[in-house]
Amino acid sequence: MTNDRLLQELEKATLIDAGTVMKVQREALLTGKSAEDILYTKRLADDVKVAQVKSAILKVPYQKIDFSKFDEKMLQIIPETTARTYGVVPLGRKNDLLIVGMMNPDDQKAQEALKFVARANKASLGVYVIAWGDWQQVLQKYSPYRNDIDDAVKSLRIKPEGKSRSAIRLEEMAETDMENAPVIRVVARTFEEAVIQRVSDVHIEPQEDYLRVRFRINGELQETASLPIELAHPVISRIKVLSNLKIDETRIPQDGRFRTTVQNRDIDFRVATFPTPAGEKVAVRVLDPSVGLKSFDGLGLTGRNLAVIEKNLSRPYGMILVSGPTGSGKTTTLYAVLQRLNSDKVNIVSLEDPVEYLVSGVNQSQVHPEIGYDFASGLRQILRQDPDVIMVGEIRDSETAELAVRAALTGHIVLSTLHTNNSIGVVSRLMDMKVEPFLLPVSVNIMLSQRLVGELCIACKVSEPASPGVVKVITEALQGLPEDIRSRYREPYKIFHAPGCNVCKGRGITGRIALFEILEMTDALKEIITTSPSIQRIAKEAKDQGMITMRQDGVMKALEGLVMIEEVVRETEE
Repeated sequence: MTNDRLLQELEKATLIDAGTVMKVQREALLTGKSAEDILYTKRLADDVKVAQVKSAILKVPYQKIDFSKFDEKMLQIIPETTARTYGVVPLGRKNDLLIVGMMNPDDQKAQEALKFVARANKASLGVYVIAWGDWQQVLQKYSPYRNDIDDAVKSLRIKPEGKSRSAIRLEEMAETDMENAPVIRVVARTFEEAVIQRVSDVHIEPQEDYLRVRFRINGELQETASLPIELAHPVISRIKVLSNLKIDETRIPQDGRFRTTVQNRDIDFRVATFPTPAGEKVAVRVLDPSVGLKSFDGLGLTGRNLAVIEKNLSRPYGMILVSGPTGSGKTTTLYAVLQRLNSDKVNIVSLEDPVEYLVSGVNQSQVHPEIGYDFASGLRQILRQDPDVIMVGEIRDSETAELAVRAALTGHIVLSTLHTNNSIGVVSRLMDMKVEPFLLPVSVNIMLSQRLVGELCIACKVSEPASPGVVKVITEALQGLPEDIRSRYREPYKIFHAPGCNVCKGRGITGRIALFEILEMTDALKEIITTSPSIQRIAKEAKDQGMITMRQDGVMKALEGLVMIEEVVRETEE
């Protein structure tokens, strides 16, 4: 099956459009990557639906892996290198039949590898097509991170000498061990594991008597490994070498970044060091495009909210403003909008601090306030680049706000973020930044606010009747919704929780999803802003135009089994 055949069938099934087909074909030609790799890493198509299309083309049945029944002993049958190289995984065994899942059943080399495995196990083969996401999830089970780290540490033969630490001895140790394979392996395996577990940040922190490694997964920090304190200097020095930072400078913070390939994906790591009394601490942001770049569906945009976004993206100019506190996913939403607008016919220029993900086809620039290149000065330069779409990472001051508004008025689509608690507060925030009220109605299209909550694990979530207190919360939230939406949810209400399982590694959640509220610039809102723009009047207009609040969006997602109602209530306190 050729790449072109697969792309044609996906287009026929309306899973991708003609523009996406051309974009993927061009990138495959330039990079040498397969069309499938591009589709998956850039989240251009649903991997399960792609697998089902392949199943129909190749006439090989598709199998969804049930991880609640997955026997990890089967991993011993197919080596990890074989599974990774050929896109194959063991699914089970029935008597003399070895059942395997394959990403590409028509791959001759993969077939030969499996035939060898089958002969070694005196079995015949039963083959299914599996989805890319399921394949990735099985590969994670091959990663014995803690054992690898323990083996590397043991090979160093460190002899602890109490809690007191000698700076001279550690410097000598760093010099002798910096190029030693075990230290390099500890660092490499830590970052590989971070990518496998879809970690957003890695913290490497010297404590009084050990080196702590913590991963931030789904917004929460958890300790992943404990290393001897003697490894603090060599491990952190190794990271500084990778990031081109000064190894001998430990008194001041430093920033750097590096890129490497993990599981055939290009991953960026943004590194920041910070001096502490116990030694330098390192925080590493893991920038995995397959995790951080999402579609609207992946963000959690549905129904009325999605319709409002789609309608306003078709407008020739105006501002789309995303608000929320730090860590609420504002930048991720902007990247999703950028990808939707991105085409050969559009010149998109961005100003970011810093550039997190490299988006093919977008001209991205990082500001450097320390040399006078900030959002305001950069925005002036962008207007000389003949842009159609401008993304400004954040509107922080009056000058940037005014320039962004002027850019929207002169025929550009402007995307940016603000720090406000909700969408209703965007207007007053811009006015606080000295933007004239009469300019807002003609420059702003939509004001979006969001929060992030955990997405429940599909494999282990269970439903239960809502308690009287929760019923009250649900009822109050649904009362303000239009009848056509409210009628979908009837008592007795069911809510969902996930106790944890092998699929979610006992966490109960497999990612994060956003709760949204989107205020649209209507004729009524324009009149309010130009006459008497009070919070009360704007809030009434939001209700009149049918805006779904974050609390309401969260309650609907909780009733649909996507999130926990308790987290919705906590993140959307009214």
